[in-house]
Amino acid sequence: MFQDDLRAAAALSHSTLAETLAEWGTLPVIEGMRYALEGGKGLRGYLAIESSRLHGIPADRARFAAAAIDAIHAYSLVHDDLPAMDDDDMRRGRPTVHKKWDEATGILVGDGLLTLAFELLAENDCGGLVGSLAQAAGARGMVLGQAQDMAAEAADVPLTLSEITALQKNKTGALIEWAAMAGPRLAGDDPSALGRYADCLGLAFQIADDLLDVEGDAEVVGKAVGKDEDAGKATFVTILGVTGAKARAAELVEEACTALDPYGTEAASLKDAARFVIARRS
Repeated sequence: MFQDDLRAAAALSHSTLAETLAEWGTLPVIEGMRYALEGGKGLRGYLAIESSRLHGIPADRARFAAAAIDAIHAYSLVHDDLPAMDDDDMRRGRPTVHKKWDEATGILVGDGLLTLAFELLAENDCGGLVGSLAQAAGARGMVLGQAQDMAAEAADVPLTLSEITALQKNKTGALIEWAAMAGPRLAGDDPSALGRYADCLGLAFQIADDLLDVEGDAEVVGKAVGKDEDAGKATFVTILGVTGAKARAAELVEEACTALDPYGTEAASLKDAARFVIARRS
């Protein structure tokens, strides 16, 4: 069920983005935006659409929230890959945007994707989500997490487990949480159960990423691996060990599934999504 739902959500989000960009021309910045949106699993867009379904919001309306969060995620990857940040040459198995074009284009592509997200929400009956997305993506959410991560790399003392957890709740978890809470927010319902689910899901997702950096195959992952160790970076794996990190991820998945109990069998796909994030190979 989940894999079919994920594919359907990704297709709907991608078609929404493609339709929006169809008449924007062929300047390098626009082509770069289209390029950056290609590939990927579309998990965040899926969460927006699935959480909306649980709260009676049709996919035809939820697709704009899905497209917006996928655009924000793509922007974050484009900027994260830049030389001043993580300096990556490959993303999703092909050259990063700044490698395919140039660094200036990479910066502008990210800027374009970021603002596209808010345009999609504001113009398609989702204006109530604008403020929460700005917070999740900005200096109280993902941007804060990225800044905390860069500061940690420059520091002499490695982060503690609680500090890494707080950092990753911002850097990775904020967008996942926003996506999972988009449905109840659109419906004017209580988002707390999905917020608890997403909090656990985001941390499990990050632990899985840390494990892939240690155990993953670069060709399968689609980007360089082993970078955390090379940089001497504190991660869930360096603190908990491989076995401990896997155990903690499994615990978080169970906690995420328990948070969905109020939805009964209707949340089966979201429970499968939680199990998927720690079983993935990329």
